[in-house]
Amino acid sequence: MAAAQIRLQAWQVLLGGICALVITIGLARFAYTPLLPQMHAQAGLGVADGGLLAAINYAGYMSGALLAAWIESPAWRRRLYVGALPLALLITALMGWGSSFGVWALSRYVGGLCGAAGMLLGSGLVQGWLMRSGRRPELGIYFIGLGLGIVVSALGAMGMTKLELGWAAQWQGFALLGLALLIPAWWWRPPVPPAATRAAAGTVPSRRWMALMLSAYFCAGWGFVINATFTVAIVEKQPLLAGQGPWAWLLVGLASMPAVFVWDRIARRTGDVGALLIAFGLQIVGVLLPVLLSGLAAALAGALLYGATFIGIVSLTLALVGRRSPANPGKAMARLTLSYGVAQVSAPALTGRMVEASGSFDAALWLTAAVLGLGMLALVGVLREPG
Repeated sequence: MAAAQIRLQAWQVLLGGICALVITIGLARFAYTPLLPQMHAQAGLGVADGGLLAAINYAGYMSGALLAAWIESPAWRRRLYVGALPLALLITALMGWGSSFGVWALSRYVGGLCGAAGMLLGSGLVQGWLMRSGRRPELGIYFIGLGLGIVVSALGAMGMTKLELGWAAQWQGFALLGLALLIPAWWWRPPVPPAATRAAAGTVPSRRWMALMLSAYFCAGWGFVINATFTVAIVEKQPLLAGQGPWAWLLVGLASMPAVFVWDRIARRTGDVGALLIAFGLQIVGVLLPVLLSGLAAALAGALLYGATFIGIVSLTLALVGRRSPANPGKAMARLTLSYGVAQVSAPALTGRMVEASGSFDAALWLTAAVLGLGMLALVGVLREPG
């Protein structure tokens, strides 16, 4: 097997990573978004509890980020990444096997752990392989898996709803679908990276640079999780748009897939931080569109901007910090992601309470726009810091 892994081609490593992201993020996490309205209607899940489950998912994600930041052994990083692939399918099926909040909470927490493995350990392994192979260490192609995961979750939910499958059967259907993706993800997994050289081990970003990036990525995490959790619910809550929510979620995925190439090209012209500032600004516009304008067009335009920007923010940020820490890209990404995780834990729970108290998403979306604005200020500070 080791010899086979040495002969891996770039397209195989990237395709295997894309499939792994669809499994660990698209199914184990993103399927929750289009199925949330059905769980509200059929399983008796309240809006606040729905937000709490999302927060529990991100608590698991943050726990996984802590673990990834702590692990030094390349072999163990790869073992955990590989083990998360079948585990993600198991916990996806678990969502439909039980109807108690405790079972759902367990599934969401473990799903967060698997998501961290796919996002952090997987991206670090793939980027490390690209750098060792003399290829451009951009992660845009790899993160197509995020957009594809959204598309799969949206189309899967829409198709299974047309077949009149209930919420539980749909969770199990997603788990079965993931079995087909598990084959390339498993077969083309990146090999164990070699031990870092002393020169690479000494290359680390400055504390101030890292602190500013931590702040910016916290704000990005807030914007990401509000949209990822409530996009469908925001559309469905408008009286004239009932039943249109899955289309908005599908549009998010369709917008994000080609956007990864666009953001890589923008970054080559403006620099990574310049591209991040553009992405943050556009995401603010997308967040506020459903507040300022009513109707399906505004809701779908907001979803389009969200899909086109969140993928760029994630791929550019993780690729940037990975290149600044060549000895252990996955560990550096994990440290940065801890701030992302703090936002992902706090934002959905707070939003759920705000919506239940006011009956509207408007206040929560204004707050999200303000947080993203603070993220832009942090990025301006990064521009002035040599790193």
